[in-house]
Amino acid sequence: MRSRSSRSGSWPLPGDVVDPATRSRMMAGIRGKDTKPELVVRRGLHALGFRFVLHDRRLPGKPDMVLPRWRAAVFIHGCFWHGHDCPLFRWPGTRQDFWREKIGRNQERDAEVEAALDHTGWRVLKIWECSMKGPGRIGADAIMPLAADWLRSDRKQGEIRGTLRAGG
Repeated sequence: MRSRSSRSGSWPLPGDVVDPATRSRMMAGIRGKDTKPELVVRRGLHALGFRFVLHDRRLPGKPDMVLPRWRAAVFIHGCFWHGHDCPLFRWPGTRQDFWREKIGRNQERDAEVEAALDHTGWRVLKIWECSMKGPGRIGADAIMPLAADWLRSDRKQGEIRGTLRAGG
């Protein structure tokens, strides 16, 4: 991000509300593994008796959780990074070409990984961040039974997402 200089240092260009150093620190703090939503799902499924492997490199896309007994791979997706159609996702106002390309590529990779897992006989469950956070969240108490029911089923694909509330 470009910034303008002044006597007191630099300030953000229009479209951003923080200075470049703060934005850099914020972006560096975004985790790829062991996110809060991942930890919630792990604890919940473990409490229900499900056992899993984390980030198995032998499978396409290194799923967040792999449940070999159920031949299932679970992805806990952040709505922003995966371009989810929900209230938590909003296109950034700056560097729009960069973000459209980046998020578009993430979505393409998600589709490629799901197809590769399906081709090798694995089932895929996607749990979206909006199911745990934001105006349409359904909460962990609702997510865990949905995930457990899907795991025990024979369905190939599953998705757990938030819901839109009235006025939202």
